[in-house]
Amino acid sequence: MRILFLSFLLLPPGAAQIVCTLGTGASSYKPGSDQRPSTDALELAARVNAAVRTICSDHCPTMALFRNATAPNAMLIAGAAQAKLVYAPQFFAAVYGGFGDNGILAIIAHLIGHALDDTLGAAWVKSSWSPELRADGWAGCVLARIDLRPAGLDPSLAALSKYPAAAHPAWNLRLPVLRTGYTQCGGDGSKFGKAK
Repeated sequence: MRILFLSFLLLPPGAAQIVCTLGTGASSYKPGSDQRPSTDALELAARVNAAVRTICSDHCPTMALFRNATAPNAMLIAGAAQAKLVYAPQFFAAVYGGFGDNGILAIIAHLIGHALDDTLGAAWVKSSWSPELRADGWAGCVLARIDLRPAGLDPSLAALSKYPAAAHPAWNLRLPVLRTGYTQCGGDGSKFGKAK
């Protein structure tokens, strides 16, 4: 399977669980308010999707993308063999305003990182890393495959540092993990930024 950003996917309420939330207020999320993603968000998700396909080819998870004003910034929800990434339009607007398309690419890459960690194994992913750090490692890998170049990498890292999940450790612990994923997937580590 590939990561496929579909317009519609329903997860049975009892089978779904929140895997990662970037922001607070997950209890205010109303799944019935899910809407088709904006064209811009879908285009950025397609860039992430293309990069992910170079990593996992036939074994990629399937995922849907929705916008929902009740979502706490952005979140990944998973159920039996299905997952959905939900973003609040106001959150993506703020990320875009501060970091451009590259910030949104990084946010999507981190959330997809959770799905990749559940699906794939890699020798460079340490079992001692927390789930959030493993997702960061995969996000670094995806960013390398997108090939953002240094001018695009710095805003991506800055967005990730500004919008952590509540379970994320400090940035100084996250940055080396992101760098590991980035270099293990072909990125030039000497050009890796130091966003704070």
